[in-house]
Amino acid sequence: MAEADVAGLDARPRYLLPAGVRVLRPRQWPKNLLVLAAPVAAGRLWEPSVGWRTLLAVVAFVLVSGAVYIVNDLCDREADRCHPQKSLRPIASGALSVTSALALLALVVAGGLLLGFWRSTGLGAVLVVYLVSQAAYSFGLKHWPIIDLALVTSGFLLRAIAGGVADGIPLSQWFLLVAGFGSLFIVAGKRYSEMVTLGADSGTRRSLVGYTPGFLTVIWVMSATLVVASYSLWAFEAFAHTNHWAGVPWAAVSIAPFTLGILSYARVVESGRAGAPEEALSHDPVFLVMGALWLACTVVAIVTRAS
Repeated sequence: MAEADVAGLDARPRYLLPAGVRVLRPRQWPKNLLVLAAPVAAGRLWEPSVGWRTLLAVVAFVLVSGAVYIVNDLCDREADRCHPQKSLRPIASGALSVTSALALLALVVAGGLLLGFWRSTGLGAVLVVYLVSQAAYSFGLKHWPIIDLALVTSGFLLRAIAGGVADGIPLSQWFLLVAGFGSLFIVAGKRYSEMVTLGADSGTRRSLVGYTPGFLTVIWVMSATLVVASYSLWAFEAFAHTNHWAGVPWAAVSIAPFTLGILSYARVVESGRAGAPEEALSHDPVFLVMGALWLACTVVAIVTRAS
């Protein structure tokens, strides 16, 4: 083998996980923790039966979302090879063959749906809607401006709905609005970052051609405003009759760090670093501090209400 070929092999990244696991995108699995939102907000996650059912719903969503990633990578393998990071994905790089990817796809779809319908018909139905909508996205609707944002946003919203459906927990309109507009804020911010860092003509996402940075800014600013307003209304309504610990309305107090956390993420979006938000935010001390304060206030409010 030529020295240049050996050097090229040595330059390739080495992974701890096999290609069959990496194609399921384990780094994206935390998104499925959104399934916990409804049980946590209702203060019922710590009930043994509810906690067990919610865990099954999370696992089911990990499986079906992994199936969606496989379908997306199969459809995008040619375009991904033009992207500096996406070209390293298992299918685009050739680390996982198309045949193996299809076999794995059938396995995770079957496992996710069987688990979902075993848990409850409602959860199974939510998983089917998720799979159909995200498959439609992968097979062509992702190239349609606005529609692509709506479908990606719906994936997050369906996760939040799944947590309530799996445990029979009623979902308030404010909770759904927070989940919906919060998801749209993240998705629009991601598109904005892709636009300003890669450009609409990079070939990595055709829908970017239908956007401008100004238009995407309008979307994520509008979404940020609506999610803060919806969260505030949800906090006031859900905890209206709570006996406040130490006389402090902790749910209302949580609005402040929540809002500052949104602003911190908006700063990440504006800088063009929201293409990989989980990485950018994990190194943002302001966001981490605001997140910790929000979590503390929310937990106190939930525990106080439950007692």
